[in-house]
Amino acid sequence: MTKPLPDVSPNTWEFLRDPMIAPTGFREYDARWKYPDGINLPGITALGMGLGTQMHARGIDPVIAVGNDYRDYSLSIKNALILGLMRAGIAVRDIGPCLSPMAYFAQFHLDAPAVAMVTASHNPNGWTGVKMGFDRPLTHGPDEMAELRDIVLEGRGADRPGGSYEFVAGVREAYLDDLAGDFRMTRPLKVVCATGNGTAGAFAPELLRRIGVEVVESHNALDYTFPNYNPNPEAMEMLHDMADAVRRAGADLALGFDGDGDRCGVVDDTGEEIFADKVGVILARDLSRLHPGATFVADVKSTGLFASDPELRANGATADYWKTGHSHMKRRVRDLGALAGFEKSGHYFLSHPVGRGYDCGMRVAVEICKLLDRHPEKSMSDLRRALPHTWATPTMSPHCPDEEKYAVLDRIVERLSAMADAGTHIAGRPVRQVVTVNGARVILDNGSWGLVRASSNTPNLVVVCESGESEEEMRAIFAGLDAVIRTEPSVGDYDQTI
Repeated sequence: MTKPLPDVSPNTWEFLRDPMIAPTGFREYDARWKYPDGINLPGITALGMGLGTQMHARGIDPVIAVGNDYRDYSLSIKNALILGLMRAGIAVRDIGPCLSPMAYFAQFHLDAPAVAMVTASHNPNGWTGVKMGFDRPLTHGPDEMAELRDIVLEGRGADRPGGSYEFVAGVREAYLDDLAGDFRMTRPLKVVCATGNGTAGAFAPELLRRIGVEVVESHNALDYTFPNYNPNPEAMEMLHDMADAVRRAGADLALGFDGDGDRCGVVDDTGEEIFADKVGVILARDLSRLHPGATFVADVKSTGLFASDPELRANGATADYWKTGHSHMKRRVRDLGALAGFEKSGHYFLSHPVGRGYDCGMRVAVEICKLLDRHPEKSMSDLRRALPHTWATPTMSPHCPDEEKYAVLDRIVERLSAMADAGTHIAGRPVRQVVTVNGARVILDNGSWGLVRASSNTPNLVVVCESGESEEEMRAIFAGLDAVIRTEPSVGDYDQTI
């Protein structure tokens, strides 16, 4: 295979013939590009050849489950990927349109050693990518992605005999059966089901009805133009729409899902949006009661309550804060033998005996319904109000070019660490610690904190702040971090702010 070019102009002879791949699309744990600006179809085929070659190099049985999300170009992307995999001598088992967690499930259901899911996840239309993995339930992390990048960009993808194709029917039905099991609600529950017209619309309403929930549909018709909003339950636009739907319907809660169904967002019965890390604490409280002494992993964007919550501590729960990113979190949960992992973005990693360790928004939805069924006297707002109160920002993402963001972050981390060493106060308080496992989480002496890190998937930095004292302190923490961030001229505007 020839080396892919980093840039080829569309509507040229070369664009239809030669593989073109922007190197920046190989990220920490996903491969993701603007299409067709950053990758063309021959480039996707080269990616498939590279992935197949990586499987052979690692001695992995050459069988892979492949699926695609519901976007108008995802089928073309998947077919180009399949062509490359088959050229590399891989037996492809195509499960059709699906959610990312359905593809992960297919690895277990079909006993396939590898998976490749064509999806842009929660990114807007115009993006594409592949989530892939060899060691279920794990997906590629930085080492595997770097290895794949080098194979592909150096043109080392090799043709081999033995490639084949099979379409496998019935995986969707098996996935829903696995999620629902024999559980049925014993209390009435009315739930707004919000999917933003994305892939989850083909799964979530049916699943919730199957377990005995009264479903209020919200933008569940499949429409890959996303006419209402981009399906992303971390974005305030979607959360506000879910809240409005709850109030209109008098529902008990709303559950919202992103474009590939591996994340879940929650709005309670009062229309209050509950950020996913707080939902994680609610789930962890209940799970630690059922499984005393459990370990929970939380990403560095998440609330400090995983470590400080009195109920979790009374149940003997242990908190571990780790790197943001679904691949990092899955691996950490497995390596620690944790019961669950929680990300502020809405990824939940429920391990045995609750789940299989991969992130699945549908599984989380079922577990939230089970939790409410175990506590028929409580509403979702009761569970929210029972938590110690904190004030937290949404996840905010100032623009920063992919080619510059990591160098920019290194300088910001260095400045924040130097400020802490010099005894500089932020929000009028001394800094107790700067955790640099993933960016910089600046922790004040009272436990309040602010985080800045680089997004692994988009050209952005990520900023989150939380105060256990007041909204005023939360805003002051943000102002302190932002003042440092603004020393970097390549950092642009925020997508949303407080």
